[in-house]
Amino acid sequence: QVQLMESGGGFVQPGGSLKLSCTTSGFTFINYAMRWYRQAPGKERESVAFIGSHGETTYYADSVKGRFTISRDNAKNTFYLEMNSLKVEDTAVYYCSFVSDRAYWGQGTQVTVSS
Repeated sequence: QVQLMESGGGFVQPGGSLKLSCTTSGFTFINYAMRWYRQAPGKERESVAFIGSHGETTYYADSVKGRFTISRDNAKNTFYLEMNSLKVEDTAVYYCSFVSDRAYWGQGTQVTVSS
């Protein structure tokens, strides 16, 4: 069955960096665009970054543009979110996702940015 598993979250001080990974299985990864979302306490889930199936196209939320980089390794069925210059407002649970017959989600990984 389809599985997505995030890793790499943690606690970091403002200005720090983290790299999230989403390892996938159960579907033909190279055929699908992938997304990272996040949900902060008391807020709706929001799209953070998008990458096309071959990595040729990327989009970012304005709030993370220039600080976050999405990438993928189709040989490893894995995609990534490199997060630099982290801010307190980046604190959230981060989810990886894609859509085929329906939306599929990972379980989420907590990112906490605090001094």
